[in-house]
Amino acid sequence: MPNTTGTNGIVSEAGDEGMTRRQALLSGAALAISRLAVGGAAPASALAALGIGTEASAQPAAKPPHIVYVMVDDLGWKDVGYHGSDIRTPNIDALAANGARLEQFYAQPMCTPTRAALMTGRYPLRYGLQVGVIPSGGSYGLATDEYILPQMLKDAGYRTAMVGKWHLGHASKEYWPMQRGFESFYGALVGEIDHFKHASHGVRDWYRDNEPLEEEGFDNLLFNQEAIKIVQGHDANKPLFLYLAYTAPHTPLQAPQEYLDKYSSIADPQRRAYAAMMSVVDDGVGALVETLAKRGMREDTIIIFQSDNGGVRSAMFAGESKVTGELPAQNGPYRDGKGTLYEGGTRVAAVANWPGKIAAEKVDGVIHVTDMYPTLASVAGIKLGRNKPLDGVNAWKTISEGKPSPRHEMVYNVDLMSGAIREGDMKLIWTAALPGKVELYDLAKDKGETTNLAERYPRIVRKLQERIRELAKEMAPPLLLGEAIKLTFGAPPKSADPAKLFDADD
Repeated sequence: MPNTTGTNGIVSEAGDEGMTRRQALLSGAALAISRLAVGGAAPASALAALGIGTEASAQPAAKPPHIVYVMVDDLGWKDVGYHGSDIRTPNIDALAANGARLEQFYAQPMCTPTRAALMTGRYPLRYGLQVGVIPSGGSYGLATDEYILPQMLKDAGYRTAMVGKWHLGHASKEYWPMQRGFESFYGALVGEIDHFKHASHGVRDWYRDNEPLEEEGFDNLLFNQEAIKIVQGHDANKPLFLYLAYTAPHTPLQAPQEYLDKYSSIADPQRRAYAAMMSVVDDGVGALVETLAKRGMREDTIIIFQSDNGGVRSAMFAGESKVTGELPAQNGPYRDGKGTLYEGGTRVAAVANWPGKIAAEKVDGVIHVTDMYPTLASVAGIKLGRNKPLDGVNAWKTISEGKPSPRHEMVYNVDLMSGAIREGDMKLIWTAALPGKVELYDLAKDKGETTNLAERYPRIVRKLQERIRELAKEMAPPLLLGEAIKLTFGAPPKSADPAKLFDADD
């Protein structure tokens, strides 16, 4: 039901489905489990500035809209105000209250795979990024023969700008944002940096375009400033794609003192820093919405907000920083967190807002991050063709009108040791590593994944296992494992058939 609250969107508190691999069968959610890496009578224009749509339409705009895609890092599902958190996120809440609250939006369980899935519209198992993340010492990156989102949008006449965390390859410039379709880049290439010193293992990782930059200051505040500068300097007659990828609230848990002071009532220092980091993000979102409105761009801008995976519930997946005590992220009713195939690792907080185009309502249809590639192509009026066969499907009507999802199947992930898949509401998690485990859950009745139904429904188990076997045969060798073998033994094996790992007895 539409939400008619007059929540301000600016608060000072800190079609075409394109090519598909199985004609809309594959549905979204993500995984890469690995220990190897961790209302009123206001004018429509005034309402639009606040992210409040007067009447939603399933049809994209006659001209290509501006696209602002906000990605946060390791945010727990519950850690936004609109999900009942004590963390104050009024600007994100305003986008949610007056847009689509995507309650079954899925990402991969870790950073690199999700970012790759967004950029390609394809599951990471297709190009070897299904295991873990690209470590700071990694020499590989997202395959350069993938025709990725910024390339597609740039070729369609968009100005493409990236601010924030890349994490899709850093060892060679061929993997960097400026070589992958972005016309400007400001931020970090690796997965984790000190938020004030901008360094990883003592090595500075801070760039403007292709050049290293000597600069200090809290990174997420700098990202806020840069995003605003981009919008202020942009020709509003040309469509803009701004990819704003925050490093918050990823470890190390650090924040400016003025933001920490806002949460003095939180006793745990890690939770306090985590909350403060999200307030920096929320302030940035509010300032960005305000700037779009001042430039007369707000009515023509679709804003997407999502986390790259669930919040961290295990120190194993907390990154390269030391984390002690209680982990601060909260994933609400969902089991476990980042790095796992459970819902807590893959079902993420997500919002879509476009005044007059996206209805203000809760959307329960299943959407996977890979769906954003064909969906944004459709919204921008782009005919797909140069891309490789997509796993993502066009979810525009689900997002804009709350229509049923076009997905019947959604692949969380398949790697050498595990696989997970969802068909309808039934979800299978299959762990092949000894001693091995098969789990089946009915997500319609058991969103917390507490009751294993594998023994009760053996037919469903066999059917979903067979699908995982099929995907394993299509899977590219994991690049992280290949690199680990090379470093350990001198060279990786010339060939391997990962599908055979799933041929053992159930």
